[in-house]
Amino acid sequence: MADSPISHHSPDGIQQPPQTDPSNEQRAQMEQAYQQIQRNMRISKMGEGIKHKVMVLSGKGGVGKSTVATGLALSLARQGKKVGLMDIDITGPNVPKMLGLEDADLNVEDGQIFPAIGPHGLKVISMAFLLDGPDTPVIWRGPIKLGAIQQFIGDVAWGDLDALVIDFPPGTGDEPLTVSQSMPGIDGVVIVTTPQEVALLDSRKSINFAKTISLPVLGVIENMRGYTIRGTAEPNTKVSVMGPSGVPLECQTDEEGNWEITLDVFKSGGGEASSNDFEVPFLGSLPFDPGIVRGGDDGVHRIIADPEGETARAFDSIVARITEELEGGLDQSLRIT
Repeated sequence: MADSPISHHSPDGIQQPPQTDPSNEQRAQMEQAYQQIQRNMRISKMGEGIKHKVMVLSGKGGVGKSTVATGLALSLARQGKKVGLMDIDITGPNVPKMLGLEDADLNVEDGQIFPAIGPHGLKVISMAFLLDGPDTPVIWRGPIKLGAIQQFIGDVAWGDLDALVIDFPPGTGDEPLTVSQSMPGIDGVVIVTTPQEVALLDSRKSINFAKTISLPVLGVIENMRGYTIRGTAEPNTKVSVMGPSGVPLECQTDEEGNWEITLDVFKSGGGEASSNDFEVPFLGSLPFDPGIVRGGDDGVHRIIADPEGETARAFDSIVARITEELEGGLDQSLRIT
């Protein structure tokens, strides 16, 4: 006699369908769905613990956007603020290198990633922490990149923050669009450019991008504006220095013989002109500082290496302007306290 299929009966005699265990694939799908629900819940509550979220964009690569984003975060952190820095540049993450955090290990508990801790208690998350090595390429299509960004937003345990600074890759691609649509309560966008005409053209696209997705433009920062040369000579005398265009530049020494001249290596004033054209605030300019390059390579940001220097003071001034924009241009509840 052939075996018959096993039938399951309820106490009242009604036949029930066979009970089967979910397959490994089904279990994985159920687990993934559960994780996504948890992630969405955490994202929806981000506004409760993070007071301000600022996106840092540039239309063109090579303008120092990541250096500026890191500097803004450090400037806030050394004022005693609780600050997070999210490096959302999936394919070219550089922030850990700038902060000397390349060898940092991330802790993962209960499905949440805890950021690395940098100078002044700055909390940092970056794709660089998750790669096997600095030379490992990230070759992802859009959907996979989208999933990674959503994980960065929803799975990182930031805790309570006064401000979260978000650094993006150049351009107006998937990354800023995804974050703007997924992360609640973004306060606005900071645009980084240089005085070069090509960079200024692309910065205008970034401004229009922000306006198109209805995000406030907090302002424009002009990086690498001028290189200041200092020296000493006879008191109350004229000093002549050959400028970048071959035209001599003159200045007068003071009573102690000190003098300084600022060379506009990449022109000047273009960022401010773009701000005026688009009627958005000009937040200020940052000097052309070779120490920034050295600091990035050595893992010591210029603000940390020379906290009282010209670059650090310029960052502090720009952060003050951003705070003014948050306080005056938007709702009073956005004040950084």
